[in-house]
Amino acid sequence: MKYKSKKYDNYIYGLRAVIEAVNADRDLNKIMIQKGMQKELFLELKNALKRKDYPLQFVPQIKLDTLTEENHQGVIAIASPIEYKKFELLVDNWLEEGKKPCFLLLDRVTDVRNLGAIARSALCQNVDAIVLPSRGSAMVTSDAIKTSAGALNSLPVCKVDHLKEALFYLQQSGVKLVACTEKAKKKVYESDLTGAIGILLGSEEDGISNELLRMTDDQVKIPMYGPISSLNVSVSAGMILYERTRQNLFS
Repeated sequence: MKYKSKKYDNYIYGLRAVIEAVNADRDLNKIMIQKGMQKELFLELKNALKRKDYPLQFVPQIKLDTLTEENHQGVIAIASPIEYKKFELLVDNWLEEGKKPCFLLLDRVTDVRNLGAIARSALCQNVDAIVLPSRGSAMVTSDAIKTSAGALNSLPVCKVDHLKEALFYLQQSGVKLVACTEKAKKKVYESDLTGAIGILLGSEEDGISNELLRMTDDQVKIPMYGPISSLNVSVSAGMILYERTRQNLFS
């Protein structure tokens, strides 16, 4: 497998190397494919990608040329620095063990630094796993790991095809779903955050989608004063997770 340099150890380039990574079911954050890639090469890659669900991005050749001086053959994959965990397997195993897990689900959080900061708070507040949608969301990168102070190396992270299905799975498993949103009427300390729980946080731009909000069992907001109506998502995560810790300490 070929790499440009140690700095880019998560870049896999060259048709054969990328196909081998795909066939081995490597955790890949993204595959970048050159627009107008030679037909024969593209068909070989397309066949390898059948029944796979890797995020694909079609880019001009100059984009790939800036990432490596080597012969990328029109394709570069970005490998995840961590191994994503199987969501359903974690849910089933923990509930069978009698554990009362806490899942932190992130709806379209796109800033890797926010993801890292959230993970750092999550590990400190005894969250069991973070759940991310495979598309439209920041993935775990070296920058995210750095911002998390290494928390992403210890905290299980699950990547799911659809967050809606993950919420439904938790609900059917008896896990309470709570959304943290400024649209809520109830304050965060007025909700029971103990027990098995899934806490849902939304994107930096427009919060939690209405479709996902309707699925939750409870909706809470963090009380605020002053002219600014919302908090950074990583700050919100730390505050609601601390409230959960406080309730567990005194329950």
